[in-house]
Amino acid sequence: MNSMTNAGRPKRGVPEGLWMRCPQCKAAVFRKEAEARQMVCPQCDHHFYLPARERIKHLLDQDSFEEWFSDLRPKDPLEFKDRVLYGQRLKAEQAKTGMYDAAVVGRGFIRGRAVVFGVTDFAFMAGSMGSVVGEKLARATEEATRLKLPLIIVSGSGGGARMQEGILSLMQMAKVSAALARHDRAGGLYLSILTNPTMGGVAASFALQGDITLAEPGALIGFAGKRTIWNTVRLELPEGFQTSEFLLKHGFIDRIVHRRDLRTEVARLIDYCET
Repeated sequence: MNSMTNAGRPKRGVPEGLWMRCPQCKAAVFRKEAEARQMVCPQCDHHFYLPARERIKHLLDQDSFEEWFSDLRPKDPLEFKDRVLYGQRLKAEQAKTGMYDAAVVGRGFIRGRAVVFGVTDFAFMAGSMGSVVGEKLARATEEATRLKLPLIIVSGSGGGARMQEGILSLMQMAKVSAALARHDRAGGLYLSILTNPTMGGVAASFALQGDITLAEPGALIGFAGKRTIWNTVRLELPEGFQTSEFLLKHGFIDRIVHRRDLRTEVARLIDYCET
């Protein structure tokens, strides 16, 4: 009787997206619990991807962020095509993420301290640095210099320089680096925060040029990835190579900071450096 009654009913399952699997410990994680912990696994402390807007919400004081240069949009000057036209790829990424490109910059406050803030978002073409990303970061740096404010950039760029823009992308490395050098000469403070992943031309330029460089636990940070290195020079890399922990041990970064502590640590560092 019960089997006949239930036969016509649709099977009730777990709503999609309610649970997520941790790539590190493989545990099934209740999404709301992870969100309450700023997208950190409650079992092993693995730091999940966090969108740019969520990073702004967690790091800056509530409703203090004023976005700058939000109208800048990428072009396709080379008419580049791989599997699809670059112009089509941009439209798809913009529809998927709700962003014009992979960087958000502006002014905000961290525990009452005014800062210029920038963040790259992995969700948009792996956070790769094209002309718009470079222009936004360079302009933000110049504004930090003009306003005499600390500059904070959170890097989550696994794509490095964006190949679809060729030399126009590569020149952003020099452009942002030059703006940072002027900021330094003016006595400005630059805090770089590295997240998973920070690779390629981003790591080779502004991401590793901070006066103080912080990183989240377990972040992948480097230039060429492990697979690329093996395919080109057939070199087996040390265990844990290109992780935050490896870079800290070898003096490339200053401190590893858990996401829950990052806001307090940044505010403390600003106070320390400006006294």
